[in-house]
Amino acid sequence: MLRCMYLDGEISEETVTETIYTMENFWAKYEEWQFIGVKNDKLVFRKDMDDISPLLKANGYFGVTDEGILTIFNGKPYKSHIIQSFFQIDVGKLESRKRLELKEGIPIKSKDQYVEVLETFKTYSKQDKQAN
Repeated sequence: MLRCMYLDGEISEETVTETIYTMENFWAKYEEWQFIGVKNDKLVFRKDMDDISPLLKANGYFGVTDEGILTIFNGKPYKSHIIQSFFQIDVGKLESRKRLELKEGIPIKSKDQYVEVLETFKTYSKQDKQAN
């Protein structure tokens, strides 16, 4: 079983059937993977991916809940369910353009964009303001 762990917390699993001719070749094939253990008679490997999940790239949108929490939705914010929530932002401090972007949903197409949006809106975080 191959588990991919993505930056956004998504986990994908794939079961692969292998014929092992030599253990040396088998371990070499999975040298980039971390061996986790055995589960249900399957060898389990894990790989931390330095990327966002295919789910986010295909259908993820940043938005904001009614409570002002920066959130990733599966689809447009007003139509779909929550994938992941981050932190509460001070929506009143946002420029109207940024507020509108969040209301309509900001599509997530790459890791760089994911990180950039989080960093941009972190500056409007209510938690940051309370910590100061």
